[in-house]
Amino acid sequence: MSYVEHPFPPVAGPDSRVLILGSFPSVRSREEGFFYGHPRNRFWPLMAALYSEETPQTIPERRALILRHGLALWDVIASCRIEGSSDASVRDAAPVDIRRVLDTADIRQVVCNGALAGKLYARYLQQAVGLEAIIAPSTSPANAAWSLARLIPVWHDALALHIPSKKA
Repeated sequence: MSYVEHPFPPVAGPDSRVLILGSFPSVRSREEGFFYGHPRNRFWPLMAALYSEETPQTIPERRALILRHGLALWDVIASCRIEGSSDASVRDAAPVDIRRVLDTADIRQVVCNGALAGKLYARYLQQAVGLEAIIAPSTSPANAAWSLARLIPVWHDALALHIPSKKA
């Protein structure tokens, strides 16, 4: 088990209204220096499907997709002891300074990517943000029970305030 600090900043801009929070970056994400870097994580294909875009491949493309749609992206944990990428192994979690996002964006909705993010958000950050979070199923490959096709409608509902409806 290693002590690890979160290695990269949040993605947020003045037009961000919905904050998506994960728990802590995976080993692969920490190596890449950006969110959801594991090739089997469904986060980026999910966002692309929800917003009818191509799946972004590069960090600048991923950052642009988030900001273009009024989203912000970060994690709940600033540092912890963790074994590999396992949420179940997280110990001694310390929360991020959420003001880094709140000072930049007028956040009106919070969506947590998975149960651990939701639990730790409620414990450490909810009071500062002043909003209850919607807890969506994790996009992690470890959450194999949830296919991309199954994730899409649930995440669509979670982000419903920020996804334009399809015109018939």
